[in-house]
Amino acid sequence: MSQGTADWSERTAFVGFDWASDHHDVIIVNERGTIVEDFRFDDASEGWELFHTKLGSYSNPAVAIETSSGATVERLLEAGCAVYPINPKAAKRYRERKAPSGTKTDRLDAWSLADALRLDGHTWRALQPDDPLTVELRLLCRDEIGLIRQRTALVCQLRAALGEYYPVALKAFDDWTSPSSWAFVEAFPTPEALHQARKRRWEKFLHVHKLYRPETYEKRLALFAQARAFCGSKPAAQAKSLLALALTAQLRALQSHLDKYRERIQELFAQHPDHELFGSLPGAGEKLAPRLLAELGDDRERFDSPQALQCHAGTAPVSYQSGQINKARFRIACQKLLRHTVHLWANLSREKCPWAEAYYRTKRAEGQSHACALRCLGQRWLKILWKMWQTRTSYDAELHQRNQLQHGSWVLQLMNPKITGLADGEA
Repeated sequence: MSQGTADWSERTAFVGFDWASDHHDVIIVNERGTIVEDFRFDDASEGWELFHTKLGSYSNPAVAIETSSGATVERLLEAGCAVYPINPKAAKRYRERKAPSGTKTDRLDAWSLADALRLDGHTWRALQPDDPLTVELRLLCRDEIGLIRQRTALVCQLRAALGEYYPVALKAFDDWTSPSSWAFVEAFPTPEALHQARKRRWEKFLHVHKLYRPETYEKRLALFAQARAFCGSKPAAQAKSLLALALTAQLRALQSHLDKYRERIQELFAQHPDHELFGSLPGAGEKLAPRLLAELGDDRERFDSPQALQCHAGTAPVSYQSGQINKARFRIACQKLLRHTVHLWANLSREKCPWAEAYYRTKRAEGQSHACALRCLGQRWLKILWKMWQTRTSYDAELHQRNQLQHGSWVLQLMNPKITGLADGEA
């Protein structure tokens, strides 16, 4: 099976692929719309062998599926299929053509996808397989985010447990994703244990864990001295301290895996041809730059305009116009992980780029919320990133400022009304 470079008229098999976590429904129609294959297979090696056997008798098979990423898509690409992702909302409308009553089954979904591909697929764009390095990087970044969310959930459980019997601990430490806060619970699991340890041991603990900043050191010592004044009952302390210790053990184990993920991500990112391009993005840093690279991928033709990338990332609002009504609303259908990454990047860029901070403050002054102002800033950054990506050039602050001056940027005027050249800093 080949990637499908042949003319659309030469295709003889149009595959509707309705995927699930443990099985997949497949319907193949020919060029006349007749169903020639109709089967379900388990998501296992034997099932995929069956899929390959069924498709082996057809030349240039094209596959329609309601997702553009994930392990299933990767397997279809590896099998040499021309994969055409379709938006779930569009897929719903195609299904309604087959079943106006609203009926929905896995088989119906597969059939409507296959027939939609046959009728309209010549106007769609097939996915282009990324380099294996990019694929691995993308999967690692997405799984890392999942592990971070697990860590957040454990931290919330730990804070809830401590709140019931150990409020001093919550007052003494703000960041409970830090191993030093977990070490505190391990060293002094109850208010009584903290009280009995006395000042010399407290001081030693703070120094060992490098928690001796003047603005927090004395505050923590004062709180430790009041350990028994603000605590829960003894039975609660005995029970909840065991839970707190169990949660800290889980956090340490999870953090060790996150460290390995971070190491591997950085290794792959350093090897990627685009690492300097994405590494130059102000505020992206070593965490967000690999995520941005992984989500954009290698195919430069995937987004034919900045607007296409902005829609994919969810920063572009959805316009609605009917009669006298003309409004914009939040875009729900997008790549959620990319949207989250752009949001974080936009916020961090404010510390690195004066123009980004000026733009954000202007949006806030207009009455926009913090989240909406960051979305607008992210929208602007994606326009810059798209151009960088297309031209394969790194971010150049002086070039950006020069371009802004050329176009009479109002952002630069907000930064400094007297700006006339490049000497006033980054933009």
